[in-house]
Amino acid sequence: MSIGTESATAPNEIERAAFETIVEPESVDEIAALVRKCEANHITLAPVGAARTLAQVRRTPVQIGISLRRMARIVAYEPDDMTVVTEPGISVGDLNATLAKSGQRLPVDPRDPDATAIGSLIAAAEAGPLRLSEGTVRDLLIGIQFVGHGGRVIRAGGRVVKNVAGYDLMKVMTGSFGTLGIVTEATFKVRPIPENYTLAVASFDDHDSAFTAASSLHDRIPLIHLEITSPRISATLGTPDRVLVLAGFAGIPSELKHQRELIAKILPAMHVLDDDRAMQLYRSLRDLDFTDGISARMAVLPNDLARCVRESSAEFIAHIGSGIAELFSTDSDPRIVTRWRSIAHTARGHLRVLSAPASIRSQIDFFDRPNAGAFKLMQRLKTTFDPRNVFNPGCFVGGL
Repeated sequence: MSIGTESATAPNEIERAAFETIVEPESVDEIAALVRKCEANHITLAPVGAARTLAQVRRTPVQIGISLRRMARIVAYEPDDMTVVTEPGISVGDLNATLAKSGQRLPVDPRDPDATAIGSLIAAAEAGPLRLSEGTVRDLLIGIQFVGHGGRVIRAGGRVVKNVAGYDLMKVMTGSFGTLGIVTEATFKVRPIPENYTLAVASFDDHDSAFTAASSLHDRIPLIHLEITSPRISATLGTPDRVLVLAGFAGIPSELKHQRELIAKILPAMHVLDDDRAMQLYRSLRDLDFTDGISARMAVLPNDLARCVRESSAEFIAHIGSGIAELFSTDSDPRIVTRWRSIAHTARGHLRVLSAPASIRSQIDFFDRPNAGAFKLMQRLKTTFDPRNVFNPGCFVGGL
């Protein structure tokens, strides 16, 4: 199949699990033409970033993967207005390298930002430790453009932060995993890069003591991020194999001194890292890729996080204050997912599987099932946005 001058190519090893064929359009018009052709011929399609997520989630490949790597421009950047407009193929790392020249950044930190395209960031609602202080991509997204049913180009929001027109539509597209359309442009609000990033690290013999100390930190100090890691994860990060509390903070020297004194009252045995040492450990935490067995993200009420993590009997990174934890197990028994999900439900939460061995992927649901009312709404959205059911069908919540 060809679209204008673009020819189909074979997928690489990772892409093969999610796509039969890859095309690389250079413009919105080419994507729109491709969508119309796919709808007319009942051909399934999905956007391609690095394919890390869809290679896990999809049980059978879609016919066409739309690679957005040729659409990687910064369309507009207004440092004074603190807004930036980008195409979907640019990576978070490359975008922030440009913004850093003006002392600004898009304050999101997905795993391996140099390999995470903006389109993937939005589609999978990726987030890292900075979610505590900066929110998620949904909080930073103020405008979006995507190609939807019939090849129509749909826009919402704008470049001015106060303009919230279309906010609901942007919420709908964030975390939709390419099931409603192909994102072709995004507008974000950006923020100044914090000064003098510093990391306080303290180790504990037991889970409960670490969670108690971390909760006290969260209640008293406005931190950039705050995590707890289980012993094996701590060892993977190159630190002692004990339960760790990692508290990130920043500011001018007087602010650092004040925060450090407050933290020391709660973590008297803390070790403080700054400069490259702090950033190196933070990046190791952010980029941890636990591939031996099953990994999942649990989201529960923050007050229930400690209990739920303890009952999971898993290795973990817990994001205190956000009610979120990544759980890891070297076992490949699909019943682990059932148990973790049941624990999350006791706290009115949910669990999404992030990765699993290929041998058990067909036996597990990667996404939790919402309540009947929410699922009915999701079905209605899918039918409205994708009546031909060609946009990444069958891999989202409830098989949408």
